[in-house]
Amino acid sequence: MDDFNIEKEWDFESGKLPLDFANTAEFHASDHPDEMLESYRDLVSWAVEADLLRGIVGQELLEKAKREPQEASKALQKAIELREVIFRIISAIAEGAEPDKNDLSDFNHALAGALKKTQISPTADGFEWTWSSNEKSFGKMLWPILRETANLLTSKDISRVGKCADDRGCGYLFFDTSRNHSRRWCSMESCGNRAKAQRHYQRRSKK
Repeated sequence: MDDFNIEKEWDFESGKLPLDFANTAEFHASDHPDEMLESYRDLVSWAVEADLLRGIVGQELLEKAKREPQEASKALQKAIELREVIFRIISAIAEGAEPDKNDLSDFNHALAGALKKTQISPTADGFEWTWSSNEKSFGKMLWPILRETANLLTSKDISRVGKCADDRGCGYLFFDTSRNHSRRWCSMESCGNRAKAQRHYQRRSKK
C-alpha cells in the first residue's frame, strides 16, 4: 500500500470483489442504508486496501482531487451509482429474481467503457490483461470492479452468492462456500445470533 493512510476499517470478508464493493453501504437493503463512501478519499482508501490501486497512485489521485474537487465529486457519485446497480443486480439473482433490464443496460454501458482501458502486456510466461497505466481517471478503480462483476455474473459461482436474511435489511452479500448452500446470514456473530435469539423468544412466548 506504499504507506497509504487507510482511515476506515473496510470489510473484505464477502469472498468476491464485486460483493465487497456492494457492501460499502451497511444495512444496504433497508430504507436508510449507512453510507461508507462518504468522500472521494474514502473511495480511494477502499480501492487501495482492495489492491485495486497502488498507494502511490492513490496519493496522486487525491492530489488531483484537491485541484479538481468537482470532478472528484462527480466520480464519487458515479461510483456510488455503479455500486447500487451492482447491488441490485446481484441481490435479485441471490433472491431468485430477474435483474432489472435498466440495471443491466447501465452495467453493460459502464463495462464497455472500462474494457476500452484494457490492453495486453507481456509477462515472463506470456501475456496478461492489464489496464492503461497512463490513465489518470478519477474512476480508474471501477474498471477492475466492472470486469470482475462481469466474470462473476457469467460464471457458475453466481449460484453461490447469497444475501443476509436479516429482517432489518442488512443486505450483506456473500459468497456461500457451505457444502449445501445453507448460509443465510452475514455472520452468526451478528445477524445470525439476533435471529437465533428471536426464535428462542418466540418459542418461549408460545408456552
